Amino acid sequence: MVPGHSNPLKLLVLCPLFSSSPALLSPLSALRGPGTLTTLSDIHSVIPPGPKEVYRPRSQAPSCASLGPAAAARMDQSGAIQETLAQGEHCVIAVQGVVCAGDSLQSRLLGLVRCGPEYALFLYSHRRMAIAGEDVSLDKVVPITRNFTVEEVSPDGDLHVLGSDVTVWMESEEISLTVRLPFGSHTRMFLQEVIRSCPAPSLGVPDPQFRWLGRYRCAGQGEEQQPKMQQQLQKPALAVAGIPDAEELKPNGKGVLGEQSSWVFEKPEAASTRSNKSKPEITSDMVRSSTVTVSDKAHILSMQKFGLRDTIVKSQLVQKEEAYTYIQKFRFFVGTYNVNGQSPKEGLRPWLSQDVQPPDIYCIGFQELDLSKEAFFFNDTPKEEEWFKAVTEGLHPDAKYAKVKLIRLVGIMLLLYVKQEHAVHISEVEAETVGTGIMGRMGNKGGVAIRFRFHNTSICIVNSHLAAHTEEYERRNQDYKDICSRMQFCQVDPNLPPLTIGKHDVILWLGDLNYRIEELDVETVKKLIEEKAFQTLYTYDQLKIQVAAKAVFQGFTEGELSFQPTYKYDTGSDEWDTSEKCRAPAWCDRILWKGKNITQLSYQNHMALKTSDHKPVSAVFDIGVRVVNEELYRKTLEEIVRSLDKMENANIPSVTLSKREFLFQDVKYMQLQVESFMIYNGQVPCQFEFINKPGENSYCKQWLNANPSKGFLLPDSAVEIELELFVNKTTATKLNSGEDQIEDILVLHLDRGKDYFLSVSGNYLPSCFGSPLHTLCYMREPIQDLTYETIRELTLMPLQTEDDGTREEKPLEIPKELWMMVDHLYRNASQQTVGFACPLTTQH
Repeated sequence: MVPGHSNPLKLLVLCPLFSSSPALLSPLSALRGPGTLTTLSDIHSVIPPGPKEVYRPRSQAPSCASLGPAAAARMDQSGAIQETLAQGEHCVIAVQGVVCAGDSLQSRLLGLVRCGPEYALFLYSHRRMAIAGEDVSLDKVVPITRNFTVEEVSPDGDLHVLGSDVTVWMESEEISLTVRLPFGSHTRMFLQEVIRSCPAPSLGVPDPQFRWLGRYRCAGQGEEQQPKMQQQLQKPALAVAGIPDAEELKPNGKGVLGEQSSWVFEKPEAASTRSNKSKPEITSDMVRSSTVTVSDKAHILSMQKFGLRDTIVKSQLVQKEEAYTYIQKFRFFVGTYNVNGQSPKEGLRPWLSQDVQPPDIYCIGFQELDLSKEAFFFNDTPKEEEWFKAVTEGLHPDAKYAKVKLIRLVGIMLLLYVKQEHAVHISEVEAETVGTGIMGRMGNKGGVAIRFRFHNTSICIVNSHLAAHTEEYERRNQDYKDICSRMQFCQVDPNLPPLTIGKHDVILWLGDLNYRIEELDVETVKKLIEEKAFQTLYTYDQLKIQVAAKAVFQGFTEGELSFQPTYKYDTGSDEWDTSEKCRAPAWCDRILWKGKNITQLSYQNHMALKTSDHKPVSAVFDIGVRVVNEELYRKTLEEIVRSLDKMENANIPSVTLSKREFLFQDVKYMQLQVESFMIYNGQVPCQFEFINKPGENSYCKQWLNANPSKGFLLPDSAVEIELELFVNKTTATKLNSGEDQIEDILVLHLDRGKDYFLSVSGNYLPSCFGSPLHTLCYMREPIQDLTYETIRELTLMPLQTEDDGTREEKPLEIPKELWMMVDHLYRNASQQTVGFACPLTTQH
């Protein structure tokens, strides 16, 4: 039951609305601790800035089913936006972000809205989690025009590390603004949908008019101002790239822009000023998953390429991984602390920096970060910032660290830090949450996880808070199983299935697992603790018993419990619980691991911290990570490519042609000529086809045909191809005038093989057939006695109804060929009894 709620029926009404809640991360610049986190200049010293990186849509966006609860909750906010829209308008997707304008940081809900084929971005101010239309107020509408762009940027002074929030720069004719969006698959899907909605340039297609946006822009304006606003809508001007405070907006109705909104249009002359303003610095080569190095096999293998060959290369590289990698040990600090809803009251260095040697990687988990109703229902808490800052200041002072990722579900928070020099080797960071609390879905209990690849080893860190109370060990077992089954991480390649916790080389599981001491009364437990008989007490530990029964954590290992239980103490002291419940001490806070090449160096509690009724626990590991030897990697890759090339060359189709040049002599009208040749195949089955040459619609000219034009050949087989040349009335005119000639090149293409070129040539004997009648009237001699120039001139001559006197010779009344045909019929038709044949030849 949620603190402060005594009516379970009321809770049941509210719960279905919140399957989980998004983690509203505070701006990094406000959370950075002094002298600990890496700065932009420090990162630049390791990785020089690269070229601009522009978002491009993937072939397939992650499905809703693959998203975690936090992402699903963000998607639910699109329902609030939908309530503010008119009929025919649809909110495609929504995401919550922070709009940055100078020193101003304002939380905004961004919705991609579609009306017919047109899209626009709607920016809303909102109350915590937006559930209904009254929770949001429209601030700005940005039409997505053909000039709309979205780019990932790196604002000055921000922390740029793998897994941090995504900062994007959006620009159109109307606006330029920088927005920080939460890291994760839902943000990627939102950006993909925005890019996909941009209209593509197309000739003859009119620009989008966005007339449906008039109701949002003209609301609250006087009638005399509406024509001006409509003009601005049709021809947008530039807008101020600033965000007003929520108090200054004064919306005059849900989803409608208020009269006092400080989202104002600039005058046209302001365009030149803004166009000269430099864009935010683009950093595509920062320590994000876009970083590519020769040794980053994980990234190379995850890239989508060109099909079967690359699949074989990937498979071969994985199989031969030991040939080009070696095991290098890195020190991991893993810590867990149930803070009982308290704010940090003491420094954390006794817990986080106790060892002399600074660790390479920090994995720090908290439970019960905030017990308030606001944290439970809205996932909104100032405690996140407070404990983040406390951890930042408590990291080992002898090293410099960069935050890789922060993930939180209500009061369960997990932080991942890495030494600045190792950041370039972190890739494929994903974070997800699973709620197992009230109704099996709420976030008061459950787990959060971060997965990533370090060099060539995949690592998953899980922080969980399982069900409470001594007798509820079966519920704890079920919580563990639910987290394992429902925790799924999207992969870089969206065509691959999501990763589960078990699909990693190294798994580190920490948290308040809440397993208790059973079968012993409180006094006996305290006596054994006082005697430091921890091994005797451990035999009654529920987690040990459940692991032995193979009910939970199969394959996991836990170090020896040589320290006294971490639960439960009176807050601010080392005294056991003196409250009315007088709970028995227990090892609630645990750290387990699974994987190879893992050595635990220490496992202890930290009694010096007294903020909570729990004591923090830490474990230090030396973990063997597979590191790529770049020289050996290149050699292995070259060997694989060479072997593939050899295999492909041996399987490339190859044929032999009996003839490649074809000469057709004395081609006549309507008289078929045929030339043939043989195709002899080698040892590889092949498919052949005559293909079009660039810029042409057919593989040959109209008067030519190949039979067959395509086919399939088995090994050591052959086929005869006939080239048929036939001139009809369609093609004769151009051949008569010389505009076309008997010349062509055929391209015979082998699938997965090379192309063969066949030359066709010949001479055509002009004929009266195919020539216009008015042309024949000017021909007083046989057409074959005329030059091509004369025939061409007469053929192209326009039809004239009267003699204009420009020609020396007057044309015949009718062509001589018709006179000859009629004369022949006159003299010979009466002698025919059945039928007759015209003896006209092409020589006439």
